[in-house]
Amino acid sequence: MMGGKKNDMPSTEGSANTSENMESILGKGSEFEGKLTFEGTVRVDGRFKGEIQSKGTLIIGEEAVLEGDVDVDSAIVGGKVEGNMTAKTRLELHVPAVVTGNIIAPVLIIQEGVSFNGNCQTSKGGSNTPAPSSKPIASSKPIDSNNKEK
Repeated sequence: MMGGKKNDMPSTEGSANTSENMESILGKGSEFEGKLTFEGTVRVDGRFKGEIQSKGTLIIGEEAVLEGDVDVDSAIVGGKVEGNMTAKTRLELHVPAVVTGNIIAPVLIIQEGVSFNGNCQTSKGGSNTPAPSSKPIASSKPIDSNNKEK
């Protein structure tokens, strides 16, 4: 676990996210409503309302507010999202993220301190079929006072 440090979110500053790596940015104080499709990497630090579809990576900054459904290859979330999110490879929720909606992703990372209210489905190999469980979650057999199955 990475802790609750603010610098855990990818930054738009420094050499890691220069203009050659970051395709587009919806900056702090900006607002956009509509449908966004892109390739590469897009970072949202402002307000977005609508639908996002991409084969690339979406970064939702700590002060961003997104209302709508997201369907991307991968996403890193640090802001507020109200809507369903589907990531084909990976979805990361970093502090101080607040996500209200359902999530589908084969790899899901939720950092301690994140608020997530919704249903989650993880799957192997990028399909939307849940991975089989190796053990049952609960026993259907009665348990006696010594915590042994009868």
